Amino acid sequence: MVESENTIVVIPARMSSTRLPGKPLADINGLPMIVHVWKRAVEANVGQVLVAAAEIQIVEIIRNHGGDAIVTDPALPSGSDRISAALKMRDVHEKFEYVVNLQGDLPAIDPLAVRRCLAGLTNEQVDIATIAALIENDEDIKNPNIVKVIASLGKDREVAYARDFVREVGPEHEAPYWHHIGVYAYRRQSLSRFVSLPVSTRETLRKLEQMRALDNDMRIAVVRVDSVPLGVDTSADLEAVRAILRKKL
Repeated sequence: MVESENTIVVIPARMSSTRLPGKPLADINGLPMIVHVWKRAVEANVGQVLVAAAEIQIVEIIRNHGGDAIVTDPALPSGSDRISAALKMRDVHEKFEYVVNLQGDLPAIDPLAVRRCLAGLTNEQVDIATIAALIENDEDIKNPNIVKVIASLGKDREVAYARDFVREVGPEHEAPYWHHIGVYAYRRQSLSRFVSLPVSTRETLRKLEQMRALDNDMRIAVVRVDSVPLGVDTSADLEAVRAILRKKL
């Protein structure tokens, strides 16, 4: 059973972002971005929260704000690998059966979205759960930077299995289209298996890590949420999220 005692939210973070270097420590209304993300994870109230950082500066900031953080190898290739490494160091006896991967650049995420993602694991057949929101305009449908999850979601269906993840929809894909949000909940054994698998061909072609799971017959549940949180990748995103969070003060 998914309970707070056996669940942990891990937030991978590193300073070496290509488009916005140092973004975990970027100021958002007086607090570093990574602290905002940590606060959203705490507000979700689904279990313990750990920041898995590539640099000591991030760890010190989180600890100074009362949070828990650990330094991991800066050379790790992905957030999933960073989370797995942090758990091997912090949870040797595997107390935590369920792991939420919350990206460190989602400071405005609704804590309810984190809870809904984790709820996707209540079906014992599911290996990984994630979330998606309805795409409501043609511009976003055509945008290859917006990843679409192909799943039988709808007004009357809140959870469905992912059939595919694509950047561009084709005639074989039927509307409605769903904007994939890169938050994941794993069963502990599923995370261990995932990071041990070799990179798949479709993962390389599409630059989508989740394809590795589908290409190895792992079952991904997609849970519908109401909105897409703004991910911070650029200076413009940073200004936009400052305005969003300022309104919530």
